Amino acid sequence: MNTLSGQRPVEEAETEMPADAFVRRAAQFRPELLAHCYRMLGSVHDAEDLVQETYLRAWRAYDGFEGRSSLRFWLYRIATSACLTALEHHSRRFVPAGLSTASDDPTGPLNPAGLEVPWVQPIPDLPVDPAAVVASRGSVRLALIVALQQLPPKQRVVLILRDVLAWRAAEVAKLLDTSTAAVNSALQRARAQLEQIAPTEDDISDSLDGENRVLLDRYAKAFENADVDALLQLLREDVRLEMPPEPVWFAGKAVVGRFLGERVFTAAGAQRLVQTTANDGQPAMATYWRGADGRYHAHALQLLTLREHRVARIIAFRDPALFPFFGLPRELHSATSPAPSWSA
Repeated sequence: MNTLSGQRPVEEAETEMPADAFVRRAAQFRPELLAHCYRMLGSVHDAEDLVQETYLRAWRAYDGFEGRSSLRFWLYRIATSACLTALEHHSRRFVPAGLSTASDDPTGPLNPAGLEVPWVQPIPDLPVDPAAVVASRGSVRLALIVALQQLPPKQRVVLILRDVLAWRAAEVAKLLDTSTAAVNSALQRARAQLEQIAPTEDDISDSLDGENRVLLDRYAKAFENADVDALLQLLREDVRLEMPPEPVWFAGKAVVGRFLGERVFTAAGAQRLVQTTANDGQPAMATYWRGADGRYHAHALQLLTLREHRVARIIAFRDPALFPFFGLPRELHSATSPAPSWSA
């Protein structure tokens, strides 16, 4: 079975190469290393940092790289070690629905206890070797990333390497400096736990067919026109709205519609939405709010789950620092409309 790069993780030994060749050859593995660190950590910020750390460690240790394993395997070993070290401090990330039950009070405070929680983040779609598309499809879907964060770090890495990347047990054992029996035992426990928390069918979005593309256009227009009635026509009855870093979340069309109508849709033209995708093709909306300077400023990245041509789940990641990862500008220019205020 192919891995993310369409290669087996253990290849024929490579001869030592000049430093410039090392840089050139190592660069090709960056997208899959970023995906690997993201699956482990649930944060695109942390994943980017640890990929940088991986390459720095590899550069410094290159003189000792004797080519007994592939360059790719060596980089995965360094990256996995860096991830496991990072997870000693923060081993889990969450989404609001994983912390509490839904609120039925859309007028109340969004963070009454003042909680500071490590949240799962979205990731831009990554380039994948066409030969590995089937093997990697769905491997960074947000619902799966959320589920992976609930596994202990060692079980998490074993499950990712065995079931997502299709590495052999012996290869995983070599990477983790453990036995094949220990790898198989960890995999069995990880699979059993993931079965209890794995995403259901409702967590998986419909494909972006023509009807869903029309749905997304109507969704963006409803936000930009502050038209709650138009938006309600697009939502499932059991729709969920989550807004990290706020831990409070809402479920049901009536409650979600009331929250948006009273606290988000302040004036037509106050928001601009830019369509994009995240986490392996899941539809997303970059949301900009107009400021006093007449410009629209980055505010939140909405990740949408679509079911049966309706919006089933909205996770609005209120973190403008995510925008550069998606190649999105921090500002859009305009000379119309007042600024909204999403009060907490």
